Amino acid sequence: MRLATFNILHGRSLVDGEVHVGRFGDAVRDLDADVLALQEVDRDQPRSHGADLTVVAAEAMGAPEHRFVATLHGEPGLWTAATGAHQPAVASYGIALLSRHPVRSWHVLQLPVLRRRAPVRWPDARWPTLVRDEPRAALVAVVEHPTGLITVVDTHLTYIPGWNRRQLRQLVGLLRAHPRPLVLMGDLNMEADAAVKTSGLRSLAAAATFPVAEPARQLDHILGDGPITPTGPARAVDTGLSDHRALVLDAARR
Repeated sequence: MRLATFNILHGRSLVDGEVHVGRFGDAVRDLDADVLALQEVDRDQPRSHGADLTVVAAEAMGAPEHRFVATLHGEPGLWTAATGAHQPAVASYGIALLSRHPVRSWHVLQLPVLRRRAPVRWPDARWPTLVRDEPRAALVAVVEHPTGLITVVDTHLTYIPGWNRRQLRQLVGLLRAHPRPLVLMGDLNMEADAAVKTSGLRSLAAAATFPVAEPARQLDHILGDGPITPTGPARAVDTGLSDHRALVLDAARR
């Protein structure tokens, strides 16, 4: 089974600053993933031509099973927190999980959000900036693979240092009741050693994914628990889109 996680930056390319829906579909098709986790996904946004990028990706990879979870409603500069309608009939932004295999059940897990502004020091900035975090969630699919059930999770954690670890710890706790093997994928906004230490899960994929041109950090991860193992080395793929590379891994249920 090929697993992939990709922070798509709403399908925008840093080469020309544009979103081309067809180009996004081609990038997803080329990844050839059986299960794909996407972050920073637009739905009905003017900046991505009103497209439902989850549906575009599903058609490109041939995934009959797919879900989108909205974490924000509205448009950039006018965002509001999602209200619990995870596939609302308004412009929205969030995460998506897609599978070529049947899905027995879907689950949405809400993660804790820091309610006050917190200092974050951006690269090349001399001083920290006070920022307010956005809502965060995880999307869980219990996938019916021919070799048995596999739980696959997609999430996008905060960039606020320390708080992302709290979110990850809480998420792992919420996942204890789900079937094993379990695979947790997404942009965790932390390095591999922190992700492994905080989660208690194994890193299945080691490859730098950020920034896209000359990646020096691994912010995107595929973590595992239970009888699942890589069948080859992970690949960080420059799709020509986003500021992240896609992380791709072939794995097998033991």
